[in-house]
Formats: sequence, C-alpha cells, structure tokens
Amino acid sequence: MCRSNINYKRRFSMKFLIERRQPASGSGDWVWPANTHRVLRQVFSRRSIHSPEELDRNLARLRPINQFASLEHAVDLLCKHRSQRVVIVGDFDADGATSTALMYLCLKKLSFSKVEFFLPDRFNLGYGLTVETVDRVCQGSAAERPSLLITVDNGITSIDGVGAARAQGVDVLITDHHLPGERAPNANAIVNPNIQGDTFSGKYLAGVGVVFYLLAALGQRLGEPGLVASYLDLVALGTVADLVPLDQSNRILIYEGLLRIQAGRCRPGIRALCRVAEIRLRSVTSSSLGFKVAPRLNAAGRLEDMTIGVRCLVTEDEDEALELAHQLDKLNYERRDIERRMRTQAEELVDTEYALGVDGSTHIVCLFRHDWHEGVVGLIASKIKERCYRPVIAFAPSKPGVLKGSGRSIPGFHLRDALANVDRTQPGLIERFGGHAMAAGLTLKSSALGSFQVAMEAEAQARMDPEMLSGRILTDGELGLEDFSVELATILRDAGPWGQGFPEPCFDGIFDVVNQRIVGDAHLKITLKPVDGSCLLDAIAWNRTLGEWDNGARVHVVYRLEVNEFFKTPTVQLMVDHIEMAC
Repeated sequence: MCRSNINYKRRFSMKFLIERRQPASGSGDWVWPANTHRVLRQVFSRRSIHSPEELDRNLARLRPINQFASLEHAVDLLCKHRSQRVVIVGDFDADGATSTALMYLCLKKLSFSKVEFFLPDRFNLGYGLTVETVDRVCQGSAAERPSLLITVDNGITSIDGVGAARAQGVDVLITDHHLPGERAPNANAIVNPNIQGDTFSGKYLAGVGVVFYLLAALGQRLGEPGLVASYLDLVALGTVADLVPLDQSNRILIYEGLLRIQAGRCRPGIRALCRVAEIRLRSVTSSSLGFKVAPRLNAAGRLEDMTIGVRCLVTEDEDEALELAHQLDKLNYERRDIERRMRTQAEELVDTEYALGVDGSTHIVCLFRHDWHEGVVGLIASKIKERCYRPVIAFAPSKPGVLKGSGRSIPGFHLRDALANVDRTQPGLIERFGGHAMAAGLTLKSSALGSFQVAMEAEAQARMDPEMLSGRILTDGELGLEDFSVELATILRDAGPWGQGFPEPCFDGIFDVVNQRIVGDAHLKITLKPVDGSCLLDAIAWNRTLGEWDNGARVHVVYRLEVNEFFKTPTVQLMVDHIEMAC
C-alpha cells in the first residue's frame, strides 16, 4: 500500500499507511442469512465477531441481569431509601447527563418519594464525588441531609468524598464504569463491571449502561420489569457519546434506542436536540448522535454547568425542551469558537516544540497554554492525536497553581495505566487521575508540569516502539462501480450501529478530481471519477481547503458511503476520511 504525507495546510504533517483489513479467522465458514449483500459480508467478516449470531440486535441477546452479581446488594440499598431523600450526583459529560436523567426518571416512576439530582461544575467542584460536592449536597441540619447519595458515571476513585458522606451518616451507592484505583471507596454498595473480582462480562458498558442494568434489576424487584427499556433512547445517546467499544450488548442498546428515536418515541429533549441540529428523527444514526447531538449536550458541561443538559433530558414539556435545546445549541457555537482558537495554538506548539518523525523521537505530546479553557482541552487532545498519531495530554489552568489535563491515546498505549505507573514511581507528582486505556484526566500542580512531561515521555518510551507511532488507516477494500449506489449506502447504514471497536465501513480507491469548491465554513466538495469508469461521484472532505491539488489530479481516497437526502431524490455521496496524491 502507499505511504504519503497528508497535507492539512498546517505546519506539521504525519505519514499514514493505508491498509486493507483481512478477514477474521474462521469467518469463511459462516452460514450467512439469506440475501446478505456481498459487500456487507465482506465488512462483517473483517470485524471482531465470531459468528453471524453476534450480529443479532434483539434485546433478548443482552447479557442477563443475574450475571451482574453486585446488583442485588445495590437494589437492597435503593429499596431501603425509597421513602427518604435521595440525591443523584452526576458527571458533566453526555454519558453523565444521560445516566443522571435515566436514574432520576426511573426512580420517580418507581415511586421514590423525594429524588433530586446534582451536577458538579468542573470549574469549582471538580470531577466526581469530592469532599466539596458532599459539603454542598449535604449542607443543612441532619434532618435536611439526603439519606442516600447515588453517583452515576463517577465515584469509583472518590475515596475522600465517600468518606466525608459516610462520616455524616449518609449512605453512598456508586455506579460507575471507569477503572478503579488500587483502593476502593468505602461505599455501601458499588456497581461497576470493572472492579476487581466482578464476573460480569460486559466490561465495556458506558456509565448509562451500568445504570440501565441496575434499574432493570430494581424494576424486576418492584414489579416494573420493562420500565427501563422505555428509556433506551437515553441509553443509546450516552453510550454513543462516551465512545465505549461496541461489543454486542452495546450495539443492542444503541440499536434499540435508535429505533425508539426514529419512531419519535423518545424524550422531548432528544427530539428538541435533533431539531436544533437539523436532523430528521427518521434519519437519526449513531453517527448523527455522536457528531451532532452529543456535542450540543456536552457543551453545557464544558462551558457552564450540565444541569441545563439534564433539565433538557428530563422535562416532559416540549416547549421547555426546545428552549433548553436552543440554549445548548448556543453554548455549542461558543465551544466551537473556543476550540478553533485553541486548536490553532496547539498546532503551533507542536510545530515549535516537538519532533514527530516516525523514528520515534517524541513518544507523547504534552501541551499547555495559560489562556486555554479547561473544558475544551479534551477536544484539543483528541484533534492533535489524530494529526500526529501520538498520545496527547492537553492542560489548562484550573485553580491558582493547579492544572487540569485531559489525554487521548493511540492503540497499544494504555493511558490510565501509564499515569498509574508514574504515580506509583513518583508519589505526589500527580494529584488526581482516572480514566481508561484511550482517555484519561488528571490534576497537577503548575510547578510539576515539566517533571510530569519528562516522566510520561520515559513511560511512553518504555511501553512503545517506533512502529506504534506510524499511523495506519484500515479500510474494507475497494468497491466496484456497481456498488456506488443509494441501495448499498442504505444497507451499510442500517447494519449498524457502528462506532468504537466496531468501525463504520470505509473503503479506498483511486479517483480523478474533476472539480472542487468550498461549501459551508471550511469544507471541500469534490466531484470524483473512478479511474476505471465514467460515472461522476459527489464527495465531501471536512475541514479541507482549495489548492491542495489541481483539477485532473489522481488521488487515493479513503471514504464512507452516505445517503444524501438534501434533494428530493436521495443520492449517494462519498464522505472523505483521508485523501492524498496517488502513487
């Protein structure tokens, strides 16, 4: 395959290798369902599945509740507090917002007498059940305090916060999916598939998926076994937004939630968010949830307070939902402006401070500016990681003398484990950290940034080899001329949901550029002609500029098929993931 520099009209570039996925071992022995399209067979045989049965998206295929041993004790705890004040403490991202909304709505439906939610803002109270959050929620007399705090999508590292709550006589139920530290909090009950010793096989559940299982068990206990299934739209949105690997259970949860949304049987807030994002409900996909709906919900937690997002999701009033969705939409535009500025600055920092050759001269990128916004550094880390194919941690000031960092990694480098090892070998260097293999967050003293950068580079060098730093783009091969059709684009779309660990089908091929023009803010609309055919194909390349190649140039394109429904008659369109001069 061809290696070539990507020209992003930026000061640094990265070499990528375009490779075609190989069929999984044993996939040739499968008995496919009748009328399965040839290309769809090709795609599925190249995913990490072991039989066509794993593609079944029926709810009956979900892992059973009784596999999740910790649920029973948690249900006992919830029932104990059914007639008392219960406060749900959520996280400030879309997974946290949907988890909070799901827990709140179901507990209310199950006749819990006084249920409230509290969303800590990342700027003053920080992530998780901190001591400060406990003080805020439990203020007042002993009679006024909640009897139970429930964390959703957080809490597994909140040792001090849980201790502070228990010291005031408040019970704590932790529901989380993040990886635990060496010591677990002293909560009354913990529901997390990733805690040591838990035998539940669904390790990839998002926070909202963990809540789904707990509420399914609670509903069974209280005679409402199907209640939580009526909120699968929330589960789908949170699962897609958190970029968890899409094993069969997560695909089922998303698929069933999408069916509800497409049929209009979803929360008023989700309908409103789709409306402001200009998405027709019947056309909603996991991709549109991830790229259009979730960012608007996340904007509240990044710039202000996720309370507005949860209010949008729990309201029953259509007008209120639309008003709140417009507020979220406005915040999202502000977020985009901030991100655009920070991204340009980050690219300049990479250009001036790092050597990014494939010789492995730099293994990890740490970026900081004193004027960056801490709610947006995770997005910057993600964008820079895509460009330079290195783990990236971006920092912004938080409190005086304190930095908040957010990191994104590449396959093969477990970011949270690396942070844990640095914390173990250099105690006190990192104040707090947590996360997953591919994403993590941390807090540092400003004075420790240089030492941290040196320590993480040493850690990365010990765990990575130069080959890991040479980015690869995996495709599902080349399409024939007869495959550029609305029919196949629709088949591929409907075979999802696609996402992390179950990538959306993409293909590569050689084309001639017929013409090109800028549309929207900074997107390139290209007319392409396959080199061995006469048909003309519309293509869109996001965030590209004119002048990278001339009309008539021969290019190698990695693309996805999409149905363009803008016109009265749907047409097929190529969504360009990567484009370079052909060898």
